Amino acid sequence: MGLLQRIEADYLTAYKAKDTVRLSVLRLLKTSITNLQVQHFRQALAEGDILDAVSKQAKQRMDSIDQFRAACRDELAAKEEAELAILREYLPQRMSMEELDLCIAARIAELGASGAKDMGRVMQALASEYKGRYDGKEASERVRVALQAR
Repeated sequence: MGLLQRIEADYLTAYKAKDTVRLSVLRLLKTSITNLQVQHFRQALAEGDILDAVSKQAKQRMDSIDQFRAACRDELAAKEEAELAILREYLPQRMSMEELDLCIAARIAELGASGAKDMGRVMQALASEYKGRYDGKEASERVRVALQAR
C-alpha cells in the first residue's frame, strides 16, 4: 500500500471513529497533497512528493511548537505535539547520527568529493537515497565538516 492510499484509509478510519485530532491532521495533509497535485497539473504524484508534503506539515508543527513554547502557551504546544506525533507515523524512520555519518562518508567516497565545491553533489546523493530520513540542516553541517576534514 502506497503512502497516499494509507493516508486515505486512515482518514476514513478516523472519520468513522470520530477521532477529531487525527481527522483534522489528515484533512490538512490531504489538502496539502491535493494542492501539490494541482501544481503538477493533476499528474499522479510520486511517493517522494507525498513524503515531502508530510515532511513540510511536520516541520510546520515543529516550528509552531517552538513558537508556542517561547510564548509560554503550553496548551497550544501540546496540541501541536499531538498532531506532530500523528504526522510522524507517515514519515520513514529517522537515521541516527552515526548512521548519517556513515552514509555521508560513503557518498563522499563514492563521488570522490574533495572539498566544499562538492557539497551540493553529496547532498543531492543523500537526498536521492535517504529522503526524509534525516534533518537537512544537520546533514548539511555534517557534510560540510566531513568535506573540510579532507
